[in-house]
Amino acid sequence: MSKLRWILSRIRRTLWIRVALYALAGVVVALLASLSGQFFPGKAPVDISTDAIDSLLTIIASSMLAVTTFSVGALTAAYAGATSHATPRATPLLTEDQVVQHALSTFVGSFLFSIVGLIALKVSAYGPEGRVVLFAVTLVMILLIVIALLRWISRLTQLGRVADTISRIEDATNDAMKTRVDMPFLGGKALISTREGNPIVAASVGYVQFIDTSALNELTEERDIDIDVQLLPGAFAYDGTVLARVPFGSEPLSEDTRASIRKAFTIGTARTYDQDPRFGVVVLSEVALRALSPAVNDPGTAIDIIGRQTRLLSFWGDAWERGSRSPANYPRISVPALKYDDMFEDAFNLIGRDAAGQIDVMLRLTKALQALTATGPEASRIAARHQLRIALDRAEDALQSPFDRQRLSDAVGVPYAADRG
Repeated sequence: MSKLRWILSRIRRTLWIRVALYALAGVVVALLASLSGQFFPGKAPVDISTDAIDSLLTIIASSMLAVTTFSVGALTAAYAGATSHATPRATPLLTEDQVVQHALSTFVGSFLFSIVGLIALKVSAYGPEGRVVLFAVTLVMILLIVIALLRWISRLTQLGRVADTISRIEDATNDAMKTRVDMPFLGGKALISTREGNPIVAASVGYVQFIDTSALNELTEERDIDIDVQLLPGAFAYDGTVLARVPFGSEPLSEDTRASIRKAFTIGTARTYDQDPRFGVVVLSEVALRALSPAVNDPGTAIDIIGRQTRLLSFWGDAWERGSRSPANYPRISVPALKYDDMFEDAFNLIGRDAAGQIDVMLRLTKALQALTATGPEASRIAARHQLRIALDRAEDALQSPFDRQRLSDAVGVPYAADRG
């Protein structure tokens, strides 16, 4: 995916874009209805009075203003609920909800359509044909409003709830994993070792959100160079951080080439899900940590998160192994691999730390890690065994009851000392 397509995809998912387009469409339709007499010559089949249309448009305008105000309030409450009970990093997933965007767009668009229609009626901009067209469009608008209201009411019963938010995070993480498996090294080949070369350093502070490897590939062909990417999306960069290296060649690297390579790295204030599968795993872990906090005390949510992390990493183990062997689309670009150790640490390390003294959560965590030690490639199993040892050591120190320690030991199937060895 090019940088332009990535930017457009992010803009398309923002709430205001669809609302603005629907609002513009409502204004255009209301204005075009006044010109209908020029496009449809002849006498109107029925005579629609101005008062009839005026009443309908007045009802729509007043009701849609109230509904839009209520919807924005409900949406704000849902965002606040997701932030306080799940994690602030999940809020962007709620704003991208298609049902939410469609509902608010319909409400605002119909409101503006009604306002423009009422103004045109007052200045007698509609003839008999125009009033017929406006009446027909108004009936269609009412149908769209009813459908949007029904879908919006159904979505309001779920929006902002912890279970719904967790499912959105899991879906976003799963999509990011599948995208990365399709292009395991962002289209390039695996970076085996760092070669000596000209460093390209960051000029701003933030997280790497996107790497335009297609633009980098064009540079490799135009300038006859190789590029070794040093950071993956999700990494934190600051002034002087090496983003990429160009192995030493016969010609010195020009400032124009350096600027073009630097431009391929998008650095922003926050991580995104698109090219960063680890971010979704981290966000899920954050939800579990909040649930385990004394203020919330909801071990059931932490157990649910462990199950979802296990499902994601079960898929990731085999999928990454297969994807990493796929041929490179851009053979002159080298990109670091995602490590199993990092994925498993993001998923389970902090949960094991905060839940070390809770036997119910630790039983589920150790069972999940044991399952992961028996599936996937060997590197994935090693990472799972490492996290299992860490979790058991923490539990042995934190669990106060000998009975709880014995339950955990029986669940694992081996004594602690033997497991540590």
